[in-house]
Amino acid sequence: MARTTTVPRSDVLLTVMGAPYESDLLTSALRLSQAMLDGGATVQIWACGYATMLTQRGLGDSKPRNLAEWSVDYPSTSLLVREMLLAFPDRLRWYACRFCSDDRGAVDHIPEVPVRAPARFAEHVAAADKTLYLGVM
Repeated sequence: MARTTTVPRSDVLLTVMGAPYESDLLTSALRLSQAMLDGGATVQIWACGYATMLTQRGLGDSKPRNLAEWSVDYPSTSLLVREMLLAFPDRLRWYACRFCSDDRGAVDHIPEVPVRAPARFAEHVAAADKTLYLGVM
């Protein structure tokens, strides 16, 4: 018998689509999520398209060193996401689209990020009071 996973209710579903480093998409998504969480909201994030690259285990905890500021250690996106998930364990959930992950070779997400089939996206929309899209459609 197949195990059914129920999508928890949330105040907001934030769907992040598109390439994360070509614009302020990533910064906007993280800041918006943090502001909503700080305000007491429950948030789920669905990463789609190239946004599935944000939570790859291979990113490690740090970005490559910046030649202009060699001594500064900048956190990777996967570390930022992991820290947010640990800070808000009952109010934040981050998911990655399986199709988009597979299509881009982004198949090794950090353990805190479940990979979901795109056919399940409608369940996430139904479980959220509001749905916002960031990126290309």
